[in-house]
Amino acid sequence: MRRALAFRLALAFPSCLLALAFLACGRSEQANEEGAAAGRAASPAPSAAAPAPWEVPADFEPVPIPADNPMTLAKVQLGRKLYFDPRLSGDGKLACYTCHVCEHGLTDGRPTAVGAFGKTITRSAPTMWNVGYHDSLYWDGRSPTLEKQAVAAWKGANMGAKPDSVVTALQNDPDYARAFQEVFGGPMSVDHAGMALAAYMRTILCVDTPQDRALRGDATALDAAARRGKELFYGKARCGACHLGNLFTDLKYHNVGIGKPDADPGRFKVSQNPRDTGAFKTPTLRDVTRSAPYFHDGSVATLEEAVDIMAGGGIANPHLDPLLQDNKVTAAEKSDLIAFLHALTCPCDSQALSLAPR
Repeated sequence: MRRALAFRLALAFPSCLLALAFLACGRSEQANEEGAAAGRAASPAPSAAAPAPWEVPADFEPVPIPADNPMTLAKVQLGRKLYFDPRLSGDGKLACYTCHVCEHGLTDGRPTAVGAFGKTITRSAPTMWNVGYHDSLYWDGRSPTLEKQAVAAWKGANMGAKPDSVVTALQNDPDYARAFQEVFGGPMSVDHAGMALAAYMRTILCVDTPQDRALRGDATALDAAARRGKELFYGKARCGACHLGNLFTDLKYHNVGIGKPDADPGRFKVSQNPRDTGAFKTPTLRDVTRSAPYFHDGSVATLEEAVDIMAGGGIANPHLDPLLQDNKVTAAEKSDLIAFLHALTCPCDSQALSLAPR
């Protein structure tokens, strides 16, 4: 069995280690403080002395790593520096972490995100937990890779930046110049920044929740209510039909009746398949108790309301996914379901995101 705790990596970062941005929300002060302070291939085997931060316990599949962007520790360190740097946003106020903060389950706690220059984004900021496993990004899956998503968000309304101009400015930063030379063998570029960001994001892992510990044999990890809720989750309530596996998502697209398809057609805009009208990617339920408000438009304020909607079969509309059914879950059973969802909470430390014990 591979080391179940190989992800407990303590990295020594230089004092300048914090800086970048690609999604936008209003928590700019915290991001600025952090910014100022600082084909698929198998994961490379880490050394015994320094396990790699993209390593996961044996009960998880290895994080998929593209052949054209192999993982190295130096690349991850560079990506982390970029991830917390507000200088990459158009207004110099927003970092990636601004929209994906620990206390909100790596979302921003807003119904919909707020981009650079205060621009309102039409969808909510999704959580970043385990995003390295996703085969498409955004609520509608329009981006096929993390690398492309990072650059698209940088150029788009989220960050509102001109990446070429940002690269020119940051290349004058000796720490960045030295790091890009070390990692990529040349000066900073937009594509290389996206690759470094993607490498870091593949280390943002939630693999040690109470539910994970229960599956590994810890009989005390779940209390009685959570155990009852787990049985409901995979049984009567049928939550596990879409929120499945270790990721608690099938990574597919479903219409559950949230939102107005005329205003936001969801996956249909990408696939042009009428069956995808109003369909959005199944969100992971890891850290769901901290990631309110819920759904792609942030229209549901509480977890209790979200459970009511989903357990009740969604909201009727012409494109409702047939998987959605009213499973007649009682109030007491909903309480137990929520107890189980609390057992999916992810340890998170914003000062060492993805590097602290998970």
